[in-house]
Amino acid sequence: MAGLARLKRRGEFLHVAKGRRWTTPGLVLQARPRPGDAGPPSGARVGFTASRKVGIAVERNRARRRLKAAAERVLGEHAAPGQDYVVVARSETLQRPFALLVGDLETALKHLGAWRETPAEESGGMT
Repeated sequence: MAGLARLKRRGEFLHVAKGRRWTTPGLVLQARPRPGDAGPPSGARVGFTASRKVGIAVERNRARRRLKAAAERVLGEHAAPGQDYVVVARSETLQRPFALLVGDLETALKHLGAWRETPAEESGGMT
């Protein structure tokens, strides 16, 4: 994932859980500004989680892999820097077509105000 560091410790996940969240049919996106970032914002960090509500271990792992693939397409280019994100799997994550899952992530980013246009989109197209 270009420019995306990973959240790994429980405390990091709990910090993000206190922030803003947006629920879509395929996932829940949580976002919160990174603590202690006084200087210029660094890249985004992301974590993935799937509870037992999603299914057995094999299904939870598959759901996390699908979310990671969607995050590689969306968060690397469009996530606002200096933020931490947690992508939570839902039971629908496994059955949802991948294109709609990517759309869910884009929608959630936009609703949370964390969408960042790429330089090509900001200038009105490729030059």
